[in-house]
Amino acid sequence: MAPNLHPERQRVWQSLASVRTGIILLILVGVVAAAGTVILQRPATDPEQMQRAYSPGLLRWLDALGLTNVFHSWWFAVLLGLLCLSIVLASLERFPAVWRYFARPYRRPEPHFRAVLPLKYEIRIRNPERGLGAAEQALRQMGFRPERIAGGEDGEDSLYAERNRFARLAAYVVHVSLLLILLGGIVDSVWGYRGFLNLTRGQQAGQIELADGSTRPMPFTLRCDGAGQENYADGTPKRWWSKLVVLQDGREVARKEIAVNDPLVYGGLRFFQANYGRTADVAAVKFVATPKGGGKPEPLVLGPGEPVTLSDGTRVRLERFVPDFYVRDNQIYTRSEEPNNPAIQLSLTSKSGESKLWIFPNYPEYSQAAEAPYDFQFQDLEMGYFTGLQVSHEPGQWAVWAGCLLMGGGLILAFYFVHMRFWVMPISDGEGRRVLWVGASPSKNREDFEERFRALVHEIEKNLKTEAAAGAAVRAASLAGVAGR
Repeated sequence: MAPNLHPERQRVWQSLASVRTGIILLILVGVVAAAGTVILQRPATDPEQMQRAYSPGLLRWLDALGLTNVFHSWWFAVLLGLLCLSIVLASLERFPAVWRYFARPYRRPEPHFRAVLPLKYEIRIRNPERGLGAAEQALRQMGFRPERIAGGEDGEDSLYAERNRFARLAAYVVHVSLLLILLGGIVDSVWGYRGFLNLTRGQQAGQIELADGSTRPMPFTLRCDGAGQENYADGTPKRWWSKLVVLQDGREVARKEIAVNDPLVYGGLRFFQANYGRTADVAAVKFVATPKGGGKPEPLVLGPGEPVTLSDGTRVRLERFVPDFYVRDNQIYTRSEEPNNPAIQLSLTSKSGESKLWIFPNYPEYSQAAEAPYDFQFQDLEMGYFTGLQVSHEPGQWAVWAGCLLMGGGLILAFYFVHMRFWVMPISDGEGRRVLWVGASPSKNREDFEERFRALVHEIEKNLKTEAAAGAAVRAASLAGVAGR
């Protein structure tokens, strides 16, 4: 029942507490959530992909309405809050009646209750106590624990038995689980955030980039120790992976190889494998260096950074790398970031001095310098790569998961448990005869429960007949003993 309020507030209370309002709000949340999965969302989607998917005008409208960031928009949080309020008010409106079933079970059926109870049956008896004994035995055979209720209408006892009283609260367990899930969504919408982080091998980062272009510091440093891509036989990507290391005050505190759907979780942040790709930078270039004056060829692996020293003391350093070169005005430029036509400049420091030379793997005849003490034969090229990480902070996830687990329990209670109640009491029928009145009431699944009720009645009648037969045999034996004397 709604509290005593001003009529206007009373109408608002009743509107929010109605089942119709709750269903409408639940449908709206479902529609909005579906829109959030159909419409590309920031920051999970690359800005260029957003521009390719939607026209500029449509994209402005989607951004203005918050439809490109649905789950973090203010109106989505308000919608979840209204649904929570509706669930709370609807529960408060109906909970007192349900709680009476649970806290104060109706153990003795009054005449008006017996008159309207759908499931009932009357069995003629001679002795009320024997009738109650037969009913008590039948209830125990069916797995119930009957309770004797003293002092009936004629001063006689009655029986009450029940099972699964807690099933009455199943709907409220589901309500609480929904509230936890919705509150978790509100917390994530208000205080949660998502961002991106791109790392190359060996790179460290202490902040992430958010959807609006701003940055947010992390409470630790993340380092990438490696990343890669596994392909199917036809060359399509099969799996991306990254080896991540968490550093706290310069010390390694966590390490994990992540993949799609297997994130790293640390410090309230989740790092998901989002993408993987090559950069325009070179990771390693492999050569075979052969002395021009004769000598043994040496393998040479160069990367950005420190030079490599050959056996005669000559130091070789990777000076410049152009992935897709072309020449204009005697200068080397690049057409793209793909290594389609690389140009590699080396710097040599030897006893005879310093020199530089260009190596063009696609044009080896133009690759050597006369003053260089070595011939460099190109072998292989390894480009740099980056791993794309999606970072999320979702402080309400504990409530969402708790709500999901609780909802599972509530649904089990709702579908697999029935509150069953049985009453048995001797009464007088309209003709002055004594009968054993048997009544029952289930909380749901009445059709299936009727089978159980009929089985109970049959068992009581069977016990009464067995007891009557035993009594007749005892009386016959007594008479036979008297006649024999």
